[in-house]
Amino acid sequence: MSGTSLDGIDAALIETDGVGIVRPIAFRCEQWSDAARAQLAEASRQALTFERPRASPALVEAGTLVDRMHVMAVRKLMAAADVTTEQIGVIGYHGQTVAHRPDRGWTWQIGDGAVLADSLKITTVSDFRSNDVTQRGQGAPLLPVYHRALTANLAKPVAVLNLGGVGNITWIGDGDAIVAFDTGPANSLIDDWVAAETGARFDDGGALAGAGRIDEGVLAAMLDNAFFDEPPPKSLDRSDFSIQPVRGLAAADGAATLTAFTAESVALALRLLPALPTRIIVAGGGRHNPILMRMLSARCGVYVEPIEALGANGDATEAEGFAYMAVRALKGLPISFPGTTGIAEPLTGGVVHHSE
Repeated sequence: MSGTSLDGIDAALIETDGVGIVRPIAFRCEQWSDAARAQLAEASRQALTFERPRASPALVEAGTLVDRMHVMAVRKLMAAADVTTEQIGVIGYHGQTVAHRPDRGWTWQIGDGAVLADSLKITTVSDFRSNDVTQRGQGAPLLPVYHRALTANLAKPVAVLNLGGVGNITWIGDGDAIVAFDTGPANSLIDDWVAAETGARFDDGGALAGAGRIDEGVLAAMLDNAFFDEPPPKSLDRSDFSIQPVRGLAAADGAATLTAFTAESVALALRLLPALPTRIIVAGGGRHNPILMRMLSARCGVYVEPIEALGANGDATEAEGFAYMAVRALKGLPISFPGTTGIAEPLTGGVVHHSE
C-alpha cells in the first residue's frame, strides 16, 4: 500500500488466520521517485475537482504507475523473503487514495487488483473502502481491526495512534469494544511546509520544529475548527486542511506550530473516547519525529510509546493491516464496525480478484 504522505510503497508479508494469529515475516519499502510523487500528487489534485470518480488521462496514467510499481514491490518482497507464488495465499492491495469524499458517497483509490492478480498469479483483494462508504460509512479508518489483534494481550483500555499523512486513533476496551476515527492532519501539513520552505521531503528528526517557537495565536486559530468537536465516526481527506494559516511565519516557527497542531488535535480527540486510555501506542512515520512524540506526551497526559514496544515494526503496520484484512475478506469477516466507520452493523469489504 501507499499512503497519502507519498513516502513510498510499503509491502509486508505476514502469516495470519485473519483473527488472532499474526506473525510478521518480512517488510520492505520502495520509495517513490520525485517524478512519481509529483505525478501522484497531481492526480490527487485533479481527482478532488471531480464530483464523482471518472476516467481522465492523468488518473489512468497514475493508476498504471501504481499497479506497475506495486507488482515490482511484491516481487522484490517475495525474493527477499525467499517465498514462491504457491506459498502466498492472498495479496491485500490498498492502492493509492487520490480522494476521500464519504460526504459525497464515494472514496477513490487508484490501482487495479485484477492487474496484480494476473501479473503475479496470486489472488488479490482490493478496493477495501467502497463497500463501507456505499453503506453510508466513513470508509476510514480501517486499521482498527488489526490494531485490536495487535493489542489483544494488553491491559485495557489502550489506544493505537497511527501517524501517517492523516492521523487516526483506535481505542480498544474490554471485550470487543472498539472506537476509532481520524484525529486530524498528522505528517501531511508538516511535510508540505518543510517542502515549501526548505525543499526537503519531511522534518528529519523534528530538527526544524525543534529550532522554532510555536505561534500560539495561529495554533489557536487552526484548532478553532468544527471538525475537532464532531463526535465520531469521522474521517478526513488529506486536502481538508492546509498550511495557509502559517504562511508568513519563519520556517522553524511554522514547523513548530504545525507539529503542535498535530499533537493538540490528538489531545482533543482523547475527549471523544469512552474512557482515557492507559497508554497510547504510536505507529506510522510520525513516531520517528522526537519533537512530535514529546509534544504528544506533554499535551495528552497519557504515556506515549512507539509500537516497537510491542515488538512490532511501526513502518510495516499499515501494510500488514491490509494483508490481515485481505484474509478476513476471503473469509467474509468484517473489517469495519459501527464504532470505527459509523455503519449500522459489522461489515466485510474488498473485491476479490482471482488470477486467470
